[in-house]
Amino acid sequence: TSPLMLLTEGYAILDGPSFPIFGEDNEEPNDTYVEQLTSSARAAVAELNRLGCVDTSRICVGGHSYGAFMAAGLLAHAPGLFKCGIARSGAYNRTMTPFGFQAEERTLWEAKETYAKMSPFMNADKIKDPLLLIHGEADNNPGTFPLQSERMYAALKGHGVTTKLVILPYESHGYSAR
Repeated sequence: TSPLMLLTEGYAILDGPSFPIFGEDNEEPNDTYVEQLTSSARAAVAELNRLGCVDTSRICVGGHSYGAFMAAGLLAHAPGLFKCGIARSGAYNRTMTPFGFQAEERTLWEAKETYAKMSPFMNADKIKDPLLLIHGEADNNPGTFPLQSERMYAALKGHGVTTKLVILPYESHGYSAR
């Protein structure tokens, strides 16, 4: 769960970048989620490139839970920005969280277009880069049941994307086994 091993092997790690999503005036934050997320990621990659500490053709994006959702979303909506992704215990189909999630207080029926646009699952046909999906078999988070990863995996395989699904036996939303 720590990036230190990768760091010792010569990888550059951008750990926990802040990609705030906000609304202006009467806009709800998630109505422009995709645009804000992708522009923040592009800016982060551009800054790392400017600093000279990254090979922009070899960047992986990853995250856990909401970060996994964001990582898959970036592969869908910012093609080519990342070489691959690692998504752990995420929610990829927002129609399966119909009564809100994170900062989204509207229901699916109040914001159908927003839920669909944000959902990496609904945009799986746009993902071309490899994605490793990892999920705890006993995930007890109400928004991130293992079915989320299983369906995302099936969607990616159906579109010919290089993908792998790893189910961790007995693990919940946070992993504790060694």
